[in-house]
Amino acid sequence: MEDALWPGSELARATEHVVGAVRAAAQSETPFHHLRLREVFPPGLYAALLQAMPAAEDYRPMSGRTRYTRLQGGGGTRTKIDLFPEFIRHLPAAKRPVWRLVGRVLCSAEVREAFRARLAPGLERRFGARYRSLGMYAIPILTRDVPGYRIGVHPDTRSKAMTIQVYLPADRSIEHVGTVFHRRTGHKAYQRAHQMPFAPNTGYAFAVGDDTYHSVDTVGPEVGTRDSILLTYFLDQRALERTKNRVKRIANVMRNELRSLVR
Repeated sequence: MEDALWPGSELARATEHVVGAVRAAAQSETPFHHLRLREVFPPGLYAALLQAMPAAEDYRPMSGRTRYTRLQGGGGTRTKIDLFPEFIRHLPAAKRPVWRLVGRVLCSAEVREAFRARLAPGLERRFGARYRSLGMYAIPILTRDVPGYRIGVHPDTRSKAMTIQVYLPADRSIEHVGTVFHRRTGHKAYQRAHQMPFAPNTGYAFAVGDDTYHSVDTVGPEVGTRDSILLTYFLDQRALERTKNRVKRIANVMRNELRSLVR
């Protein structure tokens, strides 16, 4: 069923715009092959999603590497909302259409294939020629980081094929909190090579490899929230991978439904 505010034609236009942004993105080999994304979403859609940004209580804790970073009250410094219909439906009615549209765009085959084509050098290095037909499962999540958040240097887990992050600030006042890319110089030794500016409607993309080291410096008290979308393509080729991806999604839904019941 189409949303009254975002008909199918708008979905097609938004998808075409994102695909165009991927195709037009500048690429760099420093310190590893990656894309530097600009104007990812159409201006009107970007303004709409800023207006529809969820309230703090709509997010749930993020697991994984961020567990070690905690607020004094015990909560995590990174929270998230999965941009799948089963999670978006718990948002206020006025905010659902724009996030449903964004989720559908980011899960589209057209966007996946645009990234596959542009990140071919890194994908082929890791997977060989089979990267062209490699099964990948898109998981888009809206993330919110608050002061105290940080993540150390890491290359991303090997269960991921492609990592994309789109920054969602309202202005350019917190450009200094962007992701830092590193090159490895020795055992547990890394050199800062490039920092992405945390600017509106921009981001980066890379094919996960042994050398894709990146981090985020500790977010300081001058930052209200550090909002972004993480679009991760997990390997979805083998039966075990396909099962794991879908079971994880179902488990997350069950936890989210339970959380909604006790709120």
